[in-house]
Amino acid sequence: MFDVLSDRLRDVLGKLTGRGRVSEADVDLAMREVRLALLEADVNYKVVKDFVARVRERAIGAEVLENLNAGQQVIKIVHEELTALLSVGERGLRLQGSPSVIALVGLQGSGKTTSAAKLARHFVKQGRQPLLVAADPYRPAAVDQLVALGRSLDIPVHRAPAGTSVLDIAKGGLAEARRSGRDVVIVDTAGRLQVDQVLMEEIRGLAAAIKPAETLLVVDAMVGQEAVSVAQAFHAALPVSGLVLTKIDGDARGGAALSISAVTGVPVKFLGTGEKTDALEPFHPDRLAGRILGMGDVLTLVERAQETFDQKQAEQLATKLRKNAFTLEDFLEQMQQIKKMGPLGDVLGMIPGMGGMAKDAQKAVEGGELSRVEAIIRSMTADERRDPHVLNGSRRRRIARGSGTTLPDVNRVLKQFQEMRKLMRQMAGGGRRLPGLPFGRR
Repeated sequence: MFDVLSDRLRDVLGKLTGRGRVSEADVDLAMREVRLALLEADVNYKVVKDFVARVRERAIGAEVLENLNAGQQVIKIVHEELTALLSVGERGLRLQGSPSVIALVGLQGSGKTTSAAKLARHFVKQGRQPLLVAADPYRPAAVDQLVALGRSLDIPVHRAPAGTSVLDIAKGGLAEARRSGRDVVIVDTAGRLQVDQVLMEEIRGLAAAIKPAETLLVVDAMVGQEAVSVAQAFHAALPVSGLVLTKIDGDARGGAALSISAVTGVPVKFLGTGEKTDALEPFHPDRLAGRILGMGDVLTLVERAQETFDQKQAEQLATKLRKNAFTLEDFLEQMQQIKKMGPLGDVLGMIPGMGGMAKDAQKAVEGGELSRVEAIIRSMTADERRDPHVLNGSRRRRIARGSGTTLPDVNRVLKQFQEMRKLMRQMAGGGRRLPGLPFGRR
């Protein structure tokens, strides 16, 4: 979502870093470009005006302009102010009561039902026992969807017969949670196509009856500034305690994500980063600011890796690297593991200094480059994968035919593998790690 904005900001601020000392005129020129980039990203005008004013005020201070690394200082200021812009309110969840009740509210199509399942999965990973409550009696498809998601995650879902009121559904869910010892109840409420008085009255009545510890508004980040208007309307009518921004992985300009907390005063607590039930991230302002500015997000990368990679396998891989025993079978296995961490462009964007490669990497994936590499390796015999030195001309031609690729494709993959193995061995010997990329420039 932030690709265009990120590219623009990196370009503008990168010009400052190459200059050493900067003048007030340099800062003013950069701030005009930053202002334009934010406005083009659909960030709220007042938010942009205040943000640029704060950055400029700090950046023209004598301690910056007289510094040999002034350009880097300006980037540091932009990062700090961007983090502050995103840091409104308390982002932790208040789980109070037995069971703790979380109500998800929002318009139809915002991703509310999917977010309920994602949130339940998040709690399971924390060792809790959630119960999902399908409290939308107007859309049977929404109830069926939640039941299917709950079944796939092995999480129980409370549903009620047709004609049951929203209040009775919610109360029945609470009673079932107490009977079954569930400690978190996630209520997926009914939505509307637009904000109206009937919707607000129903949700207010529901909140008064079940007294949720958290009322989370699910907002579609793809709708731009309309998301800010929706959040303002809900917040004016309800004690909304946090926001869940969905479809962050889309191609919208991203302005809503940067504006919404600053305008409404309601903190963003979660980001929906994809359609799968594991595509939900707790919101960290400093990490998102780092990603936008191309500074990476190592902490989130480590967390994803810890969830994806098996510790024993990682130790075995390190041993193989030190002994120069890394094979094409290991290469294929690492490809599969990296794919589990999410879109490759997203993963690369979390590595400091590699944000500029993220878009090209994702294009390579979408263009089928990774699939071709995988097909080539899978077309080899087990012996060939373990010892690529046996791959003579005839074997390589056979592999090309079997994988639906060309001989130059096979040769390129083998060359890249040898180069990567050499680099990874050097990095392992130095106690560092380098992510291997199973594709390269043609």
